[in-house]
Amino acid sequence: MKKLHHIGLLIALVCLATGVARAQSFQVQCPTFTITHPTAANNNSEPTYVGPTYTGTTGFPVTPAHVNGAIKCQQISGGDGFATMGDGTQTYLFAFGPLSGLADMSKGLPGTQFPVVFNTVAPPLVPGDPATSDGASQSPYSFGNPSVFTYNGAVGLAPDLDAIAAGTCTGPCLDGHVDPRPIMDVGVMNGNMPAPLMAIDEDDEFFLTLTNVGQVMRPDLFEQHTVHFHGYPNASAFYDGVPDASVAINIGGSFTYYYLAPDAGTYFWHCHITPPEHLQMGMVGQLYVRPRQNRATGALYASLQQQQLDLRTKCDSPSTDILCSNPLPAVNTGATGGGKYAYNDGDGTTRYDVEYPLQIHGFDPNFHFVGMTFNPEGFTDMKDKYFLLNGRSYPDTVHDGPLATQSTDGALHYSQPMSSIINIPVGGRALLRIADLDVTEYQTLASLGIPMQVIGLNAKLLRDQSGNNLYYNTNSITLAGGESLDVILDASDTTKYPSGSVFYLYTPNLDHLSNDAENFGGLMTEVRIN
Repeated sequence: MKKLHHIGLLIALVCLATGVARAQSFQVQCPTFTITHPTAANNNSEPTYVGPTYTGTTGFPVTPAHVNGAIKCQQISGGDGFATMGDGTQTYLFAFGPLSGLADMSKGLPGTQFPVVFNTVAPPLVPGDPATSDGASQSPYSFGNPSVFTYNGAVGLAPDLDAIAAGTCTGPCLDGHVDPRPIMDVGVMNGNMPAPLMAIDEDDEFFLTLTNVGQVMRPDLFEQHTVHFHGYPNASAFYDGVPDASVAINIGGSFTYYYLAPDAGTYFWHCHITPPEHLQMGMVGQLYVRPRQNRATGALYASLQQQQLDLRTKCDSPSTDILCSNPLPAVNTGATGGGKYAYNDGDGTTRYDVEYPLQIHGFDPNFHFVGMTFNPEGFTDMKDKYFLLNGRSYPDTVHDGPLATQSTDGALHYSQPMSSIINIPVGGRALLRIADLDVTEYQTLASLGIPMQVIGLNAKLLRDQSGNNLYYNTNSITLAGGESLDVILDASDTTKYPSGSVFYLYTPNLDHLSNDAENFGGLMTEVRIN
């Protein structure tokens, strides 16, 4: 009878686990309009910035004078996968993967989309899309060729056929209802390193859906996942991703985070469940916010003064606002608006022609191997041996295009989609958005030939309260895990930097120029003038 009691208890626990799993559900959320962006037709492009939306303290006005920004959406999976290191070793990951913007991310671009793109019924997709080779019975989008694959909408998004049949809505009836099959097909074993790139503009509303598809290689784990935007100015703890004050997403469930974008800069994000483990295993990615100044008209200084009318960004400097993150410039240079800028500088000094996010990270191969098995992980002995730029170590850093790894599901996956090559047009300026998400090491990057001008630290413009720029030139920068820097490489002098020139961005820490036991690897890539 005692044995029967134990068997009965086991059956009860299995039934309970099944019930909990069924209680979860997949969904996505990408509204076409909101209170702050009330006209759906205007939310699929970035409008010119002509004045602030918020001018008072009593909340959002019913009829705002100006509606700025747009609505942006993205869907990601939480699960596992594999990535290939510079010496050919396949490394196991706990990882986030793309469930929207697949075509853009296979080209190394952000996966963030406007509603008109995100809210598109998904075509037939198969495991590994868009990396999977095509076959007669597979998806018409599956060519293994990023230039042919075009789908950027939400994977699994489908009409709610029951609602259409009941007459409660008309086709296509896209209300967040999804088909879980393509989500599992595409999301399982599809972890990316780094995690999917996100990019939004100031004044945007950002809806980010995280779907937990589980970890195939570790079926014994019931890992929850969250998204924590590290250092991001978010007023709501509910969407901060710290499970103590927020929510965590179980296997088989989805959750949509909401963010308002008030401050330009380079940020990053990660899972906040057992952070030392999940960060080391690969659950880290980048986010950057473009400034209003890109959309401003007229003189930059005059346009920037519009921030003084918006109480979210108002700076009472120099004497009364010590927390001001973006003081007006001390000198009005008369620069005109439009173009590409890292911050709302007001004087045009953060202008750039091309931008490159560079995520620094490191892997301990033993920790990852143990993480794939059923052994306890050695947190105290954690020691990185692979050193990565955008998930790649040299020589893979100079491979142009996505890197695919064949996983245990037998399909190719673009597990390392972001190239690390810096291509600067002749006479141009490049903005490097550098973030260090390493768990165990400080990291140093040096630039040979082109000085680095550091303009921002931890998503704050380097400027004092009197409006004086504190940018500085250097040939190397050092970051700890959890820090970001904005750096300009200025190649505008064509006599020094002619077409065809090649320079190097690398670490002077010689033990970080290696792929585990191999030399000539690690943190190194090329800067090309072309």
